[in-house]
Amino acid sequence: MQIILLERIEKLGTIGDEVTVKDGYARNFLLPNKKALRANEKNRKLFESNRAKIESDNATKRDEAQTHAADVDGKQVVLIRASSNSGQLYGSVSVRDIVDALNADGAKLSKAMVVLERPIKTIGVFDVKVSLHPEVSVNVKVNVARSTDEAELQSQGVDVMAAMFEADTGGFTEAYNPNAEPGEIPEDLLDDAAEASA
Repeated sequence: MQIILLERIEKLGTIGDEVTVKDGYARNFLLPNKKALRANEKNRKLFESNRAKIESDNATKRDEAQTHAADVDGKQVVLIRASSNSGQLYGSVSVRDIVDALNADGAKLSKAMVVLERPIKTIGVFDVKVSLHPEVSVNVKVNVARSTDEAELQSQGVDVMAAMFEADTGGFTEAYNPNAEPGEIPEDLLDDAAEASA
């Protein structure tokens, strides 16, 4: 379907561009959200007569987004979640979790603004893109940890999972006596058992 874009769409074009998109994408997303018009003579004339207003409205929205971007850019939110010993979360961190945490910090975002490539399913610090306007986007850091202490370590650049596995290399080792008979109890254990029973 041929459409005329009313705003900049990533990987498609800018205001006024006529592009061809799949019918479903146009019918289900672009047209209902007033991001585009069907490309026909009537709509071309309508767009050209309103082009200056559309571009000035877009410039105003872009300026508002840029001022808002200064408040949001570089923010870091900490999300405490339960996880397995390997760092896999029980569940995942979704867009809603990130938006709620940022809004609690005074960001004033909607779910549509947060661009999460895939759900976060492990412990760590992740960069998440926030698109405040088609032409204005910023990055925020999402720190997913099991406790506030762990989140503090991760924010300093420590890989908590690697550190945990390095610290856990010791383990239990039993004294080995090559002359002991199979099933024989070592004498030091016999002495400890005798003292405990007395």
